[in-house]
Amino acid sequence: MPSDLKRVTRALLSVSDKTGLVDFARALSQRGIELVSTGGTHKTLREAGLPVKDVSDLTGFPEMMDGRVKTLHPAVHGGLLSIRDNPEHQAAMLAHGIVQIDLLVVNLYPFEATIAANKPYDDCIENIDIGGPAMIRAAAKNHGDVAVVVDGADYAAVLDELSENDGSVSLALRRRLAQKAYARTAAYDAAISNWFANELGEESPPFRALGGSIAEVLRYGENPHQSAAFYRTPERRPGVATTRQVQGKQLSYNNINDTDAAYEAVAEFAPERSAAIVIVKHANPCGVAQGTTLREAYEKALRCDPVSAFGGIVAMNRPLDAEAARAIVEIFTEVIIAPDASEEAIAIVAAKKNLRLLLAGGLPDPRQEGLTLRTVAGGFLAQSRDNAVVDAMDLKVVTKRAPSDRELEDLRFAFRVAKHVKSNAIVYARDLATVGIGAGQMSRVDSSRIAAWKAAEAAKAAGLPETLAKGSVVASDAFFPFADGLLAAAEAGATAVIQPGGSMRDEEVIKAADEAGLAMVFTGYRHFRH
Repeated sequence: MPSDLKRVTRALLSVSDKTGLVDFARALSQRGIELVSTGGTHKTLREAGLPVKDVSDLTGFPEMMDGRVKTLHPAVHGGLLSIRDNPEHQAAMLAHGIVQIDLLVVNLYPFEATIAANKPYDDCIENIDIGGPAMIRAAAKNHGDVAVVVDGADYAAVLDELSENDGSVSLALRRRLAQKAYARTAAYDAAISNWFANELGEESPPFRALGGSIAEVLRYGENPHQSAAFYRTPERRPGVATTRQVQGKQLSYNNINDTDAAYEAVAEFAPERSAAIVIVKHANPCGVAQGTTLREAYEKALRCDPVSAFGGIVAMNRPLDAEAARAIVEIFTEVIIAPDASEEAIAIVAAKKNLRLLLAGGLPDPRQEGLTLRTVAGGFLAQSRDNAVVDAMDLKVVTKRAPSDRELEDLRFAFRVAKHVKSNAIVYARDLATVGIGAGQMSRVDSSRIAAWKAAEAAKAAGLPETLAKGSVVASDAFFPFADGLLAAAEAGATAVIQPGGSMRDEEVIKAADEAGLAMVFTGYRHFRH
C-alpha cells in the first residue's frame, strides 16, 4: 500500500488553457520544485521569468513533426510510471538516466471547442491530443506516487497540501485527482469518437461513448432521497445548459428537466412569424399559444389550463419584455426561460426573489440533427433527435371535406404542440392557442376525453358559456387505432383533425370522420414521446 504523503520535487506542465498557470508555477518554483515544460507552456513560463527546463532536456530529442511528438518517450513515461519503492524500477531509472516526475499538470488540446466552432475537418484532427492523454493516464495509474492535475480549479488544492504537508501531497488528494483525470480523458475520447461517427454517418457505431463535465451538484434528484448532478456535453445547443441565470434560487433536477422540455417546445415557433409562449408542468405543455406580443401569447396559453400553470415553467421565443414579465409574475412561476430580456423586464422579475430567470442567448433549431439518450437496466437507448417539423410535411387531405385556411393554420399549430406532449397525446387548439391537452394516457380515447374535459374546465374558469373545444381542431401524435378517439373529439366540438395515419383501420376512421363532418389530414409522421 503506498504511503500517504509523497514529496513533490519535479513537475511537468503542458497546458493549452493557461489560465492561472503562471501563478501556480511560480508557487511551485518558490517551494524549490523543478519545472519542466513543453512548447507554448515553456515559452509562457520563460517569459514570466521562471526557471524552467524544456522536455527535450529530459528526452534528448527535440519536439518534431509540428509538435506531434514531444512527450511520447521513456524518459517522460518512465518518470511518471516508475514505482518509487520498487528496486527494479529504480535500477532501470538509474541505468537509463530517467528522473522521476512527481506532479503532472496537463489540460488537453481544445478539441471540444474546435468542433463546437464548426472548424474544418483537418483542424479538428490536429486538435486531437495524443501525448496529453497518454501522460495523464500514466500519472493517474501511478497515483500512489504521482499527482496529476487536469483542471485549473485544482491548483489551489495542490498548493494548500504542499503548504500543509511541507512539500508533499496526500494519497486522498492523489486518488481524487486520478479519478478526475480518467474521467476527463474518457469524456475527451467520447467527444472525438462521437464526432468521427457523425462525420462518417455512423448512426449506430459498435461502441458509443458518453462524456460530460459537471455544471453543478444538485440538491437532490426527482425525489429528496435521490442524489443528482447536472452535466454539460460538448453539444452547444441553446437551452438550459447554455443559459445565464440572472436571478433566483438554484435550479432543481425537475426544474432543469421541465425547462428543457419547455424551451425545446417553444423553439418550434419561429420568432420572426409571431411571439410564442409555452407553459410546462411535469415536462408536459399545459398551455401553448402564439400572439402578436408575448403578453398576448401568455394570456392565451394561460387560459388553456390556469390550474396546472401554477408553479410551472414559462418559455418564450422572443426576448422577455416588461409587459410579458408583469403578466407572468402575477402567479407563482418556478422558471422563466427566454433568449434574452430587457433591463426593465429583469427588474420586474427581480421582485420575485425565488423566481429563476434564465437567458439562453438563442433558440435551439428544431430541425437540427442530434442524439437523445435514455438509460435502461444494463444499458442505454440512443436515437436521433425527432427533428421532423410540420412545415416540411406534405399534408394529405383524406376526408370529403378539406380544412379551411383557418383550420389548416390551427392544425399545423396543434401538431407542433403534440410533438412535445407525452404519448398518448391529444391537443385541441383554436386561434393558435391550445384549449385542451390530454397527455400520457394508456389509451388514446382517454387522452381525447381528458383533453375535452380540460377544455370545458378552462371555459368555466374563464366564465365562458361553452367549452373552449367548440370550433377547435385536434392533433394526435400517432394514428387513431379506432374511431372512438376521433369521435370523442367530434363530440367535444372539434371540426378538423391532424394525425399521422398508417393504421390498418384508417378507412374506418376516415369514414367516421366523414360521417361526423370532420376535415382530416394525414402527416405521414408520428411523434411518440415517452
